[in-house]
Amino acid sequence: MASSNRMLLKQLLYLALVMPMIFSSVNGNGLKVGFYQKSCPQAEAIAMNVIKETLAVAPSLSGPLLRMFFHDCFVRGCDGSVLLDSPTKQAEKDAIPNQTLRGYEIIDRVKTALELHCPGVVSCADIIALVSRDVVVQTGGASWEVETGRRDGRVSLLNDALNNLPPPTFNINSLRKLFQQKGLSMKDLVVLSGAHTIGISECSSFTNRLYNFSGKGDNSFDPTMDPYYVAALRKKCTKNGPNIFVEMHPGSSKKFDVHYYELVSKNRGLFQSDAALLDNAETKSYVEAHKSGNQGSFFKDFGVSMVHMGRIGVLTGTSGEVRRVCSKNN
Repeated sequence: MASSNRMLLKQLLYLALVMPMIFSSVNGNGLKVGFYQKSCPQAEAIAMNVIKETLAVAPSLSGPLLRMFFHDCFVRGCDGSVLLDSPTKQAEKDAIPNQTLRGYEIIDRVKTALELHCPGVVSCADIIALVSRDVVVQTGGASWEVETGRRDGRVSLLNDALNNLPPPTFNINSLRKLFQQKGLSMKDLVVLSGAHTIGISECSSFTNRLYNFSGKGDNSFDPTMDPYYVAALRKKCTKNGPNIFVEMHPGSSKKFDVHYYELVSKNRGLFQSDAALLDNAETKSYVEAHKSGNQGSFFKDFGVSMVHMGRIGVLTGTSGEVRRVCSKNN
């Protein structure tokens, strides 16, 4: 009897130690860190190498490649549907909010390299997730453990992108509602907005803030913007001039850092959705806490929020498919 009790006690102790480890590595959506550890152990290293080589010669792709994860996850979930082509131009990538996305060929390069090592194993949805992390690392940000195990969706519709991607004109109430619908918090909102520290934007995304903001046909600008910043932007984005690109973070658009919050705090956020972060107590508090630095805190938070976003509407198990070519279904 004593021997049986000791055996039972050992089993209970074992479970007490092992079960937390299991639950910490696998979330409720079926994703886990190291999903390809046995089926394709070099998967993450292969993706990282491609991104490192790419950004060494084309650093301007860092912003679009990071945005791609957001644009994928907010439409039908993180299922790689943003990559699908449509012969009639009715896919997500054909929607106006996605027409400035670039870097699809880089995703294809990663996929081709992975198919050579592990055919039919790594999903395109997971590639987007891995690439978003690798871009941040290669532009000076910190790394985080990416949960993998997503499968690829088979549907991609232009209208889905139009209905689910927030325009740069969204106010804080619209942003809050959308993020809540996706299961994300206000902290996730303000942290993920920090991705605007890298990349560029077309003038058309914010010229409404520079000219005729009152709607009366005058030369008014958004009164929440720093007038000196408005003047600088007007020199590049003229009223009837070409729709050119400008840096979202002037002077540091290719480096992932915390200084985005300093710009927002000084009313120099490029979009109305950036300025909106000052219209909510929680998001404003985060901006204020990081406007003078605190980069380590932001880097940690960013990784956590990217993991949260990466769980939106995922397909796992036998759902979806693993595409051989990311732009078309098998």
